[in-house]
Amino acid sequence: MKRTGETAYLGLGGNLGEPAAAMAAALRFVEADPDTRVVAVSSLYRTPPWGKTDQPDFLNAAAEVSTCLSPRGLLDLCLRAEQRLKRVRAERWGPRVIDLDVLVFGDRTVAEDGLEIPHPRMLERAFVLAPLAEIAPDLVVAGETLMVHLARLDTAGIEKLPSGGAWWQEAASRR
Repeated sequence: MKRTGETAYLGLGGNLGEPAAAMAAALRFVEADPDTRVVAVSSLYRTPPWGKTDQPDFLNAAAEVSTCLSPRGLLDLCLRAEQRLKRVRAERWGPRVIDLDVLVFGDRTVAEDGLEIPHPRMLERAFVLAPLAEIAPDLVVAGETLMVHLARLDTAGIEKLPSGGAWWQEAASRR
């Protein structure tokens, strides 16, 4: 049985290949870590590209994890998952097979080289907040709940898919 740790939230996304399969594989990789447990996963959301708009739509999701890792350790675990799934960092905001971000880690604020928590741009991005608010609507970031932050953003083009939160486990059972 895994130990209970701190609650953290991850953002997942991708728009190349089979993004749902890549996100499911990433969550299984995180779940396989002896110090981390996936507690809840949002539905899948189809979202328009952000920043660089001449690319395919993304699939996005969010996950709540319980971890005994440090914030840097959780980031390293996410980066290993991306590496295993052959993430290529060719251009900022460009197309990708998989993207995993540590969004929130307990009530901690972290500002280190390569790691900022809460994620510095999450409150500007409906594609992050919509799935995150599904699993943690009352989570407070920067003094307000995610639902309050989300209500300020343009959510046009964001579509919650009828996947439910078990899609990542169902993907494994179809293999």
